[in-house]
Parts: sequence; structure tokens; C-alpha cells
Amino acid sequence: MSVFKNIKSLFVLEDENPSPKTTSKSESNKGATTPDSGSPVVRESPAGVRGQVTIKFMDVLFAAMEKNNLDGFDYLEYKQSLQSLAKMPMDEATRYQSAYAMAQTMGATPQKLIQSASHYIQVLQAEEQKFQVALANQKQQNISEKEKLANDLDLTVKTKEEAIKKLQQEIETTRKQQQSLRKEVESATIKVESTKNDFIASFNKLVSQINQDMEAMKNYLK
Repeated sequence: MSVFKNIKSLFVLEDENPSPKTTSKSESNKGATTPDSGSPVVRESPAGVRGQVTIKFMDVLFAAMEKNNLDGFDYLEYKQSLQSLAKMPMDEATRYQSAYAMAQTMGATPQKLIQSASHYIQVLQAEEQKFQVALANQKQQNISEKEKLANDLDLTVKTKEEAIKKLQQEIETTRKQQQSLRKEVESATIKVESTKNDFIASFNKLVSQINQDMEAMKNYLK
């Protein structure tokens, strides 16, 4: 078994299917503080959103711990001793003291164990900083740039909506002009037809009279 799997076995539950209700043994230290800073190590999710422990991110963090594993007997070996005593019928204090009794034979002291545990917290915090940088880049590429594009499209939509509104107004004005012209055409057509009919009536009247005179002259002037 590799060192990585040894480290992983100290923290990950056997089923390796963490869920929002599943917690690792390391979570029993929630609220713990770093020996030198006194500030909480655990991170609160923004807006109260609770995250889920995933194998993907746990493996990344375990890999960082493996890469920065200290030589000799340190917190990780002590953690392994604690785990080996986990199923023994003893309270937490006795378990920690029993594991320490074995650690003493390897030259461990409370200060060295706490310092080495703090070292691994610093390793994990360095991973968190790298994650935050990568996250910021992802947000820039996948969120900020797309938000800008969406805002630009909003402006484009607004501009086109205004153009459509202007066109609709122009269409309405043109339609009114069209209706007015058709009325004028209708009126002019009626007027022209009336004038034509009047002319024809007058023409027929006059021609009729002349024809009558012509007939009369033919009959009476011989």
C-alpha cells in the first residue's frame, strides 16, 4: 500500500461515498484552531450554502499532504495509532493518551505532534490558496466574461427593440398616409367619373338637338 493510500485511509470513510450527512473523522476537529494563529481553520460556505465532501477534492488534498509528508514520526503516524485504537473500548482521552505513549517511544512530544499537525494545515491552506486562484480564473472566463457578453446582448436587444418601436411608429404613420391617399383617390375618382358623365350627358344633349335640327331641315327644306 502506498503512502498516499495510507494517508487517505486515515481520513476517508470505508464506503468512500460521502454525502451531505457523511462526515470524515477529521471533521470531529471542527472549530479547532491553529496553534500559532488561534483562528478557526474550517471555512464557512458563502451565503450559508453547505458543500459536499467529494473524493475528487479529497484526493487533491491528500496528494498535497503526501508530497509534503514530514520525515520521521509525526502527526500522521500518531493519527494512524489513534485509528488503530478506535475500536477499543476506551474513551477519547484514554485513546489519545495511549497513542501518545506509543508515540513517545518514537521520540514524539506533544509540541512536535501539534507542530506537525499545524504543518499539514498550512499545506492544505496553500492548496486552498491555489484553488482560489484557479477558481478566480474560472470565474473570469466562465462567469465574468459571459456576464459582460450577456450585458452587451442586453444593450443590443434594447437597441433593436427601440429600432423596432421606431419602425412600428413609421409604419403606423405610413399606414395613415396610405389611408388618406386612398380616400383622396376615391374622392378624385368619383369626381372624375362625375365630370365624365356630365360631359357625356351634355354632349349627348347637344348632339341630339343638332340631329333633330338636321332631320327637320331635311324634311322641311326642299
